[in-house]
Amino acid sequence: MITLLFFAYLKEAIGKERLQLDASSMTVKELKQQLVSDYGFDLQHVMVAVNEEYATDDRVLQAGDIVAFIPPVSGG
Repeated sequence: MITLLFFAYLKEAIGKERLQLDASSMTVKELKQQLVSDYGFDLQHVMVAVNEEYATDDRVLQAGDIVAFIPPVSGG
C-alpha cells in the first residue's frame, strides 16, 4: 500500500487529507492519471513528492511510499 497526502484544494476536493492505495509498481505519471480519472481534478501543475523528496513522473512507486501532492501556492 502507498499513502497519498493531499493539501489545499486537493484535500477539499477529495474530502480527506490522506488515502491508502495499492499503487506499487506504478509510476508517478500513472498514479496521477488514475487520480485524474477517479476524482476529476487537474494535477498538471501540482508538484509531487515521494518520501519527502520531489519526484518526476517516471519515478516508480514502491509499497510503503508516502506520496504528497502539493498544489502551487499563490501570494498577494
